Amino acid sequence: MSVMKQMATARRQNYWDLRAAGNFIGGGTGVGLIVAAAVALMMGEGSYMPLLIGMASLSLGLSLVWLEIGKPWRALNVFFHPQTSWMTREGILAGPVLIVGGLAFWFHSVLLTVLAAALGLGFLYCQARILKASRAIPAWSNKTIVPLILFAGLTEGMGLFLALSEPSQAFVLAGLALGVLFEAVHQGYLFSLKKRKAPAASLECLTGPMASGVVLARISGLALLAVGSSGYPTAVIAGGVLLMVSGWTFKGLLVTRAAYTRGAAIPFTPTRGRSQAKAVGGF
Repeated sequence: MSVMKQMATARRQNYWDLRAAGNFIGGGTGVGLIVAAAVALMMGEGSYMPLLIGMASLSLGLSLVWLEIGKPWRALNVFFHPQTSWMTREGILAGPVLIVGGLAFWFHSVLLTVLAAALGLGFLYCQARILKASRAIPAWSNKTIVPLILFAGLTEGMGLFLALSEPSQAFVLAGLALGVLFEAVHQGYLFSLKKRKAPAASLECLTGPMASGVVLARISGLALLAVGSSGYPTAVIAGGVLLMVSGWTFKGLLVTRAAYTRGAAIPFTPTRGRSQAKAVGGF
């Protein structure tokens, strides 16, 4: 008796393109940079310029989503469903992040920078839950997607911070640890996809040659940070850039290439006769 694997071929979604991926890239990197700036300022390091760049990155990501909408002014409708929509909650939090961050930059306030970072983490959490709520796409709705998106954004932002500033050894080591944690969460995500039998096309995209190159770039970035922690600023810059770009590329693959529906499936090939009834129904 043969087994039918799939009754309908899994299909890739075509509603979200690189502009949608740009929102997750810009928002994640922006929040990560704001958080890194807040931690650095609390440690007595850095300046307020990374905070400004982080807000610009977040704003750019949101503007890409606005451009993707066929009738952009309909974007106002996103604010009307906070009780059910994570996209609404994301949009509602974006304003306070930018307002508080702007005040922190203007007044050079560490306290307001920390508050902006806390609001930014809420914004990033909403972004992760947007993907988690897409139940028809296993690569997005997997239970590990929320920590994956959180660590991705924080790692991207930390990478950009390390490339822009002159961080202390302790900060470089913190960035190295964060990158290692992100890779561990990433591997756990891939394991969960395989365990839950995600569409073969999604797995092929997320484990194929391009995805493997992304992982290699991330590991190379971590190796450069390890070297840079001994006092080689050029290695720190290169390592930070690799962490950031590898995170961007992964999100591009996740949103635009790996987003396949599962497709309908039945466990057995339908046949006539009593023997098949026993196999299916147990009679």
